[in-house]
Amino acid sequence: MSHTVTQLIYLVASVLFILGLKWLSSPATAVKGNRISGVGMLIAIVVTLLDQAIVTYQVIIAGLVVGSALGLWMAKAVKMTSMPQMVALLNGLGGGASLLVGGAEFLRSELVNEQLPLDTSITMQLSLLIGAVTLTGSLVAWAKLQEVMTGKPIIYPGQKALNALMFLAVVGLSVYQVSVPESLLWPFYAVLVISLLLGVTLVIPIGGADMPVVISLLNSYSGIAAAMTGFVIRNEVLIIAGALVGSSGIILSQIMCKAMNRSLANVLFGAFGATGGGSTKTAEGLTVRQTSADDAAVQLAYAKSVIVVPGYGLAVAQAQHIVREMADLIEKKGGEVKYAIHPVAGRMPGHMNVLLAEANVPYDKLFDMDQINAEFERTDVCLVIGANDVVNPASRTDPGSPIYGMPILNADKAHSIIVLKRGMGAGFAGIENELFYNPKTAMLFGDAKGSLQKVVTELKAL
Repeated sequence: MSHTVTQLIYLVASVLFILGLKWLSSPATAVKGNRISGVGMLIAIVVTLLDQAIVTYQVIIAGLVVGSALGLWMAKAVKMTSMPQMVALLNGLGGGASLLVGGAEFLRSELVNEQLPLDTSITMQLSLLIGAVTLTGSLVAWAKLQEVMTGKPIIYPGQKALNALMFLAVVGLSVYQVSVPESLLWPFYAVLVISLLLGVTLVIPIGGADMPVVISLLNSYSGIAAAMTGFVIRNEVLIIAGALVGSSGIILSQIMCKAMNRSLANVLFGAFGATGGGSTKTAEGLTVRQTSADDAAVQLAYAKSVIVVPGYGLAVAQAQHIVREMADLIEKKGGEVKYAIHPVAGRMPGHMNVLLAEANVPYDKLFDMDQINAEFERTDVCLVIGANDVVNPASRTDPGSPIYGMPILNADKAHSIIVLKRGMGAGFAGIENELFYNPKTAMLFGDAKGSLQKVVTELKAL
């Protein structure tokens, strides 16, 4: 296959990547975007295999079979509550792949005593650094989400100074490796080890509340590492794909930071959740009004407008299908049901969208915060299922609260609020939720799936 034909087909694959990424930005076209991106990647892989003679086809076929089998097993076996952990692992594998390719290319050049161009040497060092940080950082994110280790920030004296020192050491060793053509191999291994350690120390001070941002950022890192690796092996489609993933991940991270009214630097270095925050407000003297599934069903049956606010508790209870069934019953009785999605609800970007899509909730019923916040004042019932901090009015009323200034869904402005929770436990921010003590709020305690099943049974009887 000629070089010109290869480049033209790579261009087609790149266009498919861009179109797919564009369609992934909307729930209504996300499935189509995912498929067309997959077609683009398949084209790029096939052309690369035909154009490059790197390893034997037996090895390639074995890799495809094993990788496809593992991917299929993961996709089938993973629970919706574990989806963030899987995304974190996939980010780490992407970073690890870039690390291996960059490292292998470096060792190959050393073995044959090849003098690499300066740009290749620089991008090689970057692929090592970013790939290693992505790999171990993603593994730590997985461990936090999987509760293998504590989800709270792990901080210690001199932490930021140590991270800065390790980063400077990596930069210094990388510069030495690039500038001294006949340097020894020990700087390479030193860069590798320090970079792997840096990935751990950068993520352990980040708490569970910030995991959606961290996962998005690590996804961006994996893309940047892939782009750097593309420069190393002179593969244009890898550069383009990596750049798209890297830039989109950064943009998404910034969007989520804006949704929390925090800077990216504060997310990475602020150790949010390490302390209880500055708020002195407590629930002392406040009362909670409980309700039953029967009463909740009556309210929903006669409501003309209902907004459902999903949160991580919905994923834990695996209640998305029963929510869809409940919404269908409400609509048959003349009510209108909408879903309000906060940008950081759940534990990864788009977690609630994926969850509701699995239950075939129509895309046109999903609304982001800016689209739906003005409608709460005209809503008969707001049904909060497993959400906490993203509906906490303390973000408006308590200057001492760690979430003060964070944009929230205006659930407290609905005519009536029903909150489904197992108990009165705090959210990731570790503070009391003022919404639970609002006179308009009724708490329906218990497992969300079980509670909603009772509500559905009562709705059918009305």
